[in-house]
Amino acid sequence: MSQSPLRTAILGYGVAGRFFHGAFLGVDPSYEVTIVATSNPERAAQAEQDHPGVRIIGDPRDIGAHASDLDLVIVCTPPSSHVALARTALRSGLDVVVDKPFAPTSAEGQELIAEAHALGRRLSVFQNRRYDADFLTLKGLVETGDLGRVHTFESRFEWWKPAGERSWKAQTPVAEGGGILFDLGPHLIDQAIQLFGPVSELLASVRTAGSAADQSPAGGTAPRPTGPANVAQLILTHADGVTSHLTMSSLSALPGPRFQVSGDRGAWRTVGKDPQEAALRSGTLPDAPGFGHESEDARGELSSGADVTRTPPGTGDYGCYYRELADALRTGSPVPVDPQDSVDVLTLIEAAHRTPRSTVSPGGSAG
Repeated sequence: MSQSPLRTAILGYGVAGRFFHGAFLGVDPSYEVTIVATSNPERAAQAEQDHPGVRIIGDPRDIGAHASDLDLVIVCTPPSSHVALARTALRSGLDVVVDKPFAPTSAEGQELIAEAHALGRRLSVFQNRRYDADFLTLKGLVETGDLGRVHTFESRFEWWKPAGERSWKAQTPVAEGGGILFDLGPHLIDQAIQLFGPVSELLASVRTAGSAADQSPAGGTAPRPTGPANVAQLILTHADGVTSHLTMSSLSALPGPRFQVSGDRGAWRTVGKDPQEAALRSGTLPDAPGFGHESEDARGELSSGADVTRTPPGTGDYGCYYRELADALRTGSPVPVDPQDSVDVLTLIEAAHRTPRSTVSPGGSAG
């Protein structure tokens, strides 16, 4: 492939398409945003403002008709459409990036990988949280042995949405990739596996809590809350003996630490979230000075038991994914995220949904 910009289509221009993909593609000279698919007039106008000269199409399913003008397709529509749209692009001779969750089921994800291989196309999944500032700091601490042998890893994504999710997230069933475990699990589970390797056992609690259905008449029994699951806790036992405690909740008015990691030489803790999403939503572009840098207040705390020191501020870099992808597409080197990693994560999500509150073997039955 030549060194000319990779002609790219973004399918969907909501939060993911605009901020997590379009913003980084727009400042990277290796890419040209050629097409955006959206039927929403306001989003179409925003895409034209963000990417002058872009062509807007109303239906992402029509992307095959524009294949001759493209090299790459980014699928960031609701999860139920990921497989069909990715397959259309692959069969049209295009390389594909799929946002998380990769697919509604691990079987569909595996089939998509096999089809990409058969067609000789490149396929990757946008696991941007591998490039969070705090995660990169933690990865460095684990690799250098500052914590010693890690035995317990705690990771949380929590926020306060008592009114529930909006738009498609409020209506999508688990079978189509809905609920908090499909939304946040691909991030937290992937990070845990990247740090500590394969999972041999899983304990899960996945539930819907805090809905209006909890309000029952005096003396009555509150009906079971309805709607997509909004609270999930997973305990993963890794093959190397590390235990990961992962918490996802949209009903946490007072969130716990983002990370708390304990080893036999010390522990590390951090609060708050990587700064990139907030910066993007405020209108800051990824090429702005200081983009992705953690504030002094966001620095993690490192303790050996006797004293506590602050680790240096980290720098998040979601744009690194696209720089690595451009190199992979041009040179044939490995893509930045192997889609098989995401299938492994989906297998764990399926196990958690299949037998919540039970110990399971990720590929097998309840224990």
